[in-house]
Amino acid sequence: MASTTPTRSRGMTGIGRVLVVVYGIMALAATGRSFVQIVREFDDAPLAYSLSALAAVVYILATLALIFSARPAWYRVAWIAIGFELVGVLVVGTLSLVLPALFQHPTVWSVYGYGYLFIPLVLPFLGLWWLVRHRRAAS
Repeated sequence: MASTTPTRSRGMTGIGRVLVVVYGIMALAATGRSFVQIVREFDDAPLAYSLSALAAVVYILATLALIFSARPAWYRVAWIAIGFELVGVLVVGTLSLVLPALFQHPTVWSVYGYGYLFIPLVLPFLGLWWLVRHRRAAS
């Protein structure tokens, strides 16, 4: 009979690998976007472009944390980074709809990640779900 208790396998497989790949792609995309925005036109929209840079840092951190999540400290970092990502995309997404004057230039999280096919909205839910399913046994 299969156990319903979440366990950690020796290596990351399945959805965990997919999450790492998608987070890595988002890290590269957000880093590239924010770099170009900041270098070319930072004065046009400093808030929006700074938020894109923040999103890039969060995606990089989440990618690394998921890769090393077998270690308790990195597992906690993954929770923090992905939780922060979720709050960020919800807050920035909502503000970009309610106060569009703040976001005349798009960010990674504007309109809940519309420019990225809403992946920024879905990804943290999948990441948190994966973390719950693969939590470490209490020491």
